[in-house]
This record gives sequence, structure tokens and C-alpha cells, in this order.
Amino acid sequence: MLPPTCDIAFKEWAAICEALAIGQQTIILRKGGIHEGHAGFRVAHRHFWLFPTYLHQEADREKLVPEAWPVLKSTAEERLADDRIPLNLLAVVTDVIELQDEQQLPQLAGWHWWSARTVLERFHYRQPGLFLLLVRTYKTPAVMEIPNSPHFAGCRSWVELPQPISTASLTPVIPESEFQRLRTKIMASIGAFQV
Repeated sequence: MLPPTCDIAFKEWAAICEALAIGQQTIILRKGGIHEGHAGFRVAHRHFWLFPTYLHQEADREKLVPEAWPVLKSTAEERLADDRIPLNLLAVVTDVIELQDEQQLPQLAGWHWWSARTVLERFHYRQPGLFLLLVRTYKTPAVMEIPNSPHFAGCRSWVELPQPISTASLTPVIPESEFQRLRTKIMASIGAFQV
């Protein structure tokens, strides 16, 4: 069940946000930014707006699978001015899995748009491990824009929005039955216990 409002956003590459928006992806892989502290990334919130970012994704398109390259190009072309942030997706985390075995990584191929090289690099960054978040995404009828702020800057996962945004008009990107089917397959592919 969705909360009536949400004032938390999660920074993610714009191309990955688009994959989540069109139902091509139902997982988020995360290691954490340099501002996450010594403890590293933690799932601090189960509901959040997706906050598209461009800096790291534009550096090298090889960080994404070839199927994502046209989306990488289109998200760059549709990018708003730097003083505006588009919000149109709310994610609800259904499962959090901490991947500790490198052998699990190839099993995720096809479930996300990161390249195999990117996944491996992220897995080994600082210390081995990677978080997999299974998320159900909901879309707004139209893209909302909020002013950018220095408060949002830096390599961090979570940002607090200036005010809560209503979730009243959201609709699911994919039906519940389809999400549950995908969830079962993803969990089975990495040998995760499903509850």
C-alpha cells in the first residue's frame, strides 16, 4: 500500500529510471556513493521518488548493456535544465537482498541494464558485496518538476525533498500479477529465499 505522500528521493541513473518506467527492469543494484559513510549503503526508506542523474552514466555508455544505449541517448536529449529535477516515478521496495557471492552476478543478466563489467566493478568496490532491491514502480500522469538545490548535490543515494509529494494519482507500471511472476523468477535465479 502506498503512503499518501513521500518526501524522500533516491538518486539513480536516468537510463535506469527509464528502464523502471517502461517495465524493462524491476530491480535496482546499489553499492552506495562516497558520501554513504563507512557503513556503506543501507535501505533507509522503502518508498521513494526516483531522482534521475546523468553524471556517471554519461561518462561511458559501455557501463550499460547495448539495449540501453538508445535510451541513454534519449534521456540526455530530454534532460531538463540543470536547475530543474523531473520526478514521475515512485518505487516501493518489496525485497532487499545483499549479494555476497560473485557467482550470483551472471544470474542477474537480463534483469537490469548495467553491463556485466559495471556489475562486477560495483560488486568489488571497497569490499565485495552488492545490494539488490526488488522494486514495484508507480508512475505519475505527468512529469513533475522541482527546483534543483545544492542540498541534492554529491554522491549520495538518498535526498530529502523540500516538501512531501502526493502519491494519489499514481498507477503501477506493470500489473501486480506480472510483478509477482518476475519477482519469483529473479529470486529463483539467485537462489534467494522468498517470503
